[in-house]
Amino acid sequence: MATNLLQFQRTAAGRPYHAALVPMPVRPIGSDRHGHADFYELMGIVAGRGEQHLVTGSQELRAGDVALVRPGDQHAISGLPPHGMEFINIAFPISTWREFLKLTGVNSAGDWDRAPLPPLVRLRGADADRMMALFRRVLDDFHRRPSVLQLVRFWVDLVDLLPGQDSGPVSRLTGVPDWLSEAHAAMHRPENLRGGIPTLLTLSNVSHAHLSRCMRTHYGITPGEFVAQLRLGLAATLLTTTPATVTAIAYRCGFSSPSYFTRCFHAAHGISPRAFREHSRRAFVP
Repeated sequence: MATNLLQFQRTAAGRPYHAALVPMPVRPIGSDRHGHADFYELMGIVAGRGEQHLVTGSQELRAGDVALVRPGDQHAISGLPPHGMEFINIAFPISTWREFLKLTGVNSAGDWDRAPLPPLVRLRGADADRMMALFRRVLDDFHRRPSVLQLVRFWVDLVDLLPGQDSGPVSRLTGVPDWLSEAHAAMHRPENLRGGIPTLLTLSNVSHAHLSRCMRTHYGITPGEFVAQLRLGLAATLLTTTPATVTAIAYRCGFSSPSYFTRCFHAAHGISPRAFREHSRRAFVP
C-alpha cells in the first residue's frame, strides 16, 4: 500500500505546532496510512478504544494512553467498538523537538527515536487525568495564538509525568540507523540546508547510492525530495515569521533563484510565496 508522506508546513501554516481534537469512529481502517516527512506527532487518547495500524502489526489504544509517532514511522488509526475513540493530536517539527532535548538533556526522550517502533505509554487514574489535561491545555492554546513557549511548557510537563512508564510494543519496525537520524536532524540547520545534497552526503559519510536506499526505506523519499521539502518548510516558516523579502528567503533556503523558488513553492503549496504569507497572517485572526 502506498504511503502518503505529510509535511508539517502544509498543516501548520507557519505555526510552531499544530493541535486538533480527532474523533475516530468504528471502522476497519479509519485513516489512510501515512508517514511524517519532517515532524513528530503525539496522540493523547481522551476517550474510548482504537488501534494504531503499523507496518507489521497493530497497537491497541485506550483512554489515558500516549503514543509518539516519529518521522519515518508509518501508521493508520481506527476506532474500536462500541464507541470508537477520541484523541488529541499534537504535531511539532523535528528541529524544535531535538533542540528541546539538547537544552534539557532529557536522555530518555532521546531514546524514543532509537526504539524499534513508536513508543506507547499507558497511564491510568490520576496520572492519565493529569496527562489529558496537558493535552487539552495545549489544544486550547493552539486555538488562540500558539507560541513556542506554550509548546515547551507542554513538553516539560509531559516529560515530568513519563518517568517510570514502560512502552508497550505490539509489533516491530525497522529502526532508523543512528548515522541517518543524526544527518536528518543536522540538515534542519540553515547552514547545512543551503549546502543541499553534497552536505547531506558529507554528514552521512556514506555513498550516494546507500544514502538513497536508506532514505527510501526509512523515510519513503529520495535525498533530493528530502532536501526540497526541508527548504520549502524553512521558507514557509520564514514567510510567516519574518519580514524578509521573497528573494532573500529564496537564497537563504538554498534555491538558485527567486523564480525557481516560486515555481517550487507553488507546486508544493498550490499558491505563491506572497499569497502563502498573506494566508498565514489571516489564519491567526479569530
